[in-house]
Amino acid sequence: MRVLAVAPQPFFSSRGTPLSVYYRTLVMAEQGAEVDVLTYGVGKEIDVRGVRVLRIPRIRILEPVPIGPSWRKLLLDVLMVLWTIGLLLRNRYQAVDAHEEAVFWCRFLKPVFRFKLIYDMHSSLPQQLTNFEFTKSRLLIGAFRWLEDTSLATADIVIAVCPDLRDYALKVGTAPAKVHLIENSIFEDVRVRVPSSAAGNGAVQEPVRFGPGQRVILYAGTFEVYQGVELLVEAFARVSRELPEARLLLVGGSAAQVRKVEALVHFHGLGDRCVLTGHLPRRAAADYTRSADVLVSPRIHGTNTPLKIYEHLASGRPMVATAIWSHTQVLDESVCRLVEPDPASLARGLVDALTDEAGSRARIERALELFRREYARPVYERKVRRLLESLA
Repeated sequence: MRVLAVAPQPFFSSRGTPLSVYYRTLVMAEQGAEVDVLTYGVGKEIDVRGVRVLRIPRIRILEPVPIGPSWRKLLLDVLMVLWTIGLLLRNRYQAVDAHEEAVFWCRFLKPVFRFKLIYDMHSSLPQQLTNFEFTKSRLLIGAFRWLEDTSLATADIVIAVCPDLRDYALKVGTAPAKVHLIENSIFEDVRVRVPSSAAGNGAVQEPVRFGPGQRVILYAGTFEVYQGVELLVEAFARVSRELPEARLLLVGGSAAQVRKVEALVHFHGLGDRCVLTGHLPRRAAADYTRSADVLVSPRIHGTNTPLKIYEHLASGRPMVATAIWSHTQVLDESVCRLVEPDPASLARGLVDALTDEAGSRARIERALELFRREYARPVYERKVRRLLESLA
């Protein structure tokens, strides 16, 4: 089977890396599909047999491409539409896997080119407009909702990456037989092709080192408002008064976002107890995950399950997360300390995770069992195999 994956994102890059796109195409290729990925001009090349990456022209004045909706992405998506049409004219694809907003144009191309349409639904696009504070226009949000709902109706298959999206698709009338719940739950090393001329070039950031006896709380991810990073800093100010040996490591964020959080860190007098690294390569972030004492997800709103939650489940480290639907559709108190999204509650959960060794150990064992049973790679592979079988 030949599949065109239309992914309007940087592929593969350190900022806004579409890991879900990478892993989906990787496993599709392993199952025997030939996959062409159409994506933005910026990014590193991947090295996966059966996967070919095709790019629109790179427009440097529009970089860096931000996470979430933006006018920059709108301009790039105009080129994506043209390149999608060009590829469909030159090639015969049995299926088009349209990621996120790509479904908005692929649904209109489906009857012309007679392919089966997969709507790869990583989020609710109308919800993104408000989560990223892009617009408050009811007209624009309503237009996105109409496009999303009609795309769900038009698609032959809908991939929902979390239960909330599956439930939403069913609520608006999508046939249950065509909705596939495939969580973004695998996170192995990415196979990036490095040109020989680039080998050894570029500065390597010195890893952050902590002193003996210091206990490290790690947050790794984006610094968007809904992620609750500022809430975490305020909670850590309370933690540090009770546990002076505690340290907070914040991995991620753009330069501007890091500066904003640094100002809050210094306001609370935490300059010697909190380290911000900015963006790091995925492997470096994974190293910190393996060495941290506690992993935290302080998200304050949203419905999609963060990708890092699956990595946290498999990490063998205690977890603390806010008790919002983004987390609770996967996590419960048996595997994670769930807290209200306020500084006092989050601080209490972090202190408990650092001091209650028996409770943390029991939760870790149950988290590992949950991951093996519901989210490990063999489970993911079975779900993708069923998807391809239903297309055939």
